[in-house]
Amino acid sequence: MKLTQIKPWSQAAVRGALVALMFGSVMTVSADVDLPTKFDNARSISNTRHNLTQRQAAGGPVSTTMDRFRNDYGEVCVYCHTPHGSNANVVLPLWNRTIKATTYNTYDQLGTSTITQQVSQPGPNSLSCLSCHDGQVAVDSVINMPGAGGYLAAQATVQNNTFLNAWTNPSGIDATVHVGLDPVVANGCLSCHSAGAGINGTGATDFAAFVIGTDLRNDHPVGVRFPTPGPGVDFNTPGATRPGLRWFDNNGNNFPDPREVRLYDSGEGFEVECASCHDPHGVPSAGVGSSFNPSFLRVSNAGSAVCLTCHTK
Repeated sequence: MKLTQIKPWSQAAVRGALVALMFGSVMTVSADVDLPTKFDNARSISNTRHNLTQRQAAGGPVSTTMDRFRNDYGEVCVYCHTPHGSNANVVLPLWNRTIKATTYNTYDQLGTSTITQQVSQPGPNSLSCLSCHDGQVAVDSVINMPGAGGYLAAQATVQNNTFLNAWTNPSGIDATVHVGLDPVVANGCLSCHSAGAGINGTGATDFAAFVIGTDLRNDHPVGVRFPTPGPGVDFNTPGATRPGLRWFDNNGNNFPDPREVRLYDSGEGFEVECASCHDPHGVPSAGVGSSFNPSFLRVSNAGSAVCLTCHTK
């Protein structure tokens, strides 16, 4: 049972334009390629923007720039995972983030006649992404802070800034606010990371394309049932299955490798979720030590390869 959905490029552009209007400017949004980053996007998640400490051994961003706006826990994994005291409200691996109880506006509410499959609320493998990208909670809103930092079970569903303020940043500059990807919060991420941020955003990558929100009607459907193969069904058939998971086994090893698109069954049949196409840890584009595919995609989308993995067009 689910607790409570990511974007084709044109939908991202629309959302980016709306955010731009909020900030009084015109902006362009790139979508099928990764947006600029000071990380080199190679070797490990530590070298991607999902490293929220903002530290990188070989010349990454200056982490202290963000220290007033998020806790620098000094550990990459802790922003999502904890070995103890994890979020028991969601079926995700040792999940450490706050997930606010939410009813999302889903793609089927758009009223398009082209969708024929059942659409439900996002499953766990979308909620993991949305716990940051819907903008409802801060990027550092965790349940269990490292070491003796503190633990608060109520953080599982509700962000508590008093709890988060108890953390001391190693830089000596402590966070006074805890912000996320919310376009309407005055000191939120987009106050620097948007085209309309003015001098505050000088040199900061525009993050507007990553602000998903809670209205998912202009995003690729998630929580959408994958069609059953048969005559007239223009979808490819995943070649491998195990309990709760079905995937396109491109190398035939009967193991769901990070480079393979997959479907998840969280109790309502096999469905497309955010993690069907994206791996938040990064997936090498070709060979050991190579750069990761743009936007954490499991498969490079050159020639629409991600789309054509599932769709036969």
